[in-house]
Amino acid sequence: MVTLDDLLHARRMTLTELAERVGLTLANLSILKTGKAKAIRFSTLEAICRELECQPGDLLSYRAQATATD
Repeated sequence: MVTLDDLLHARRMTLTELAERVGLTLANLSILKTGKAKAIRFSTLEAICRELECQPGDLLSYRAQATATD
């Protein structure tokens, strides 16, 4: 799960502003925000964490998906 929305809100920053600061397109950052990204480069993760003053664990969390037997 990606908690980018929560971090942006807490920092009073827009997605557009973050995209400009880290050098990503708004579309790519939006894909990350919605959890649809399949991968993220460490350099991108580092840039986002630098601008949001957070740790990678503040941005990403893991939740096991329910299986058909659950």
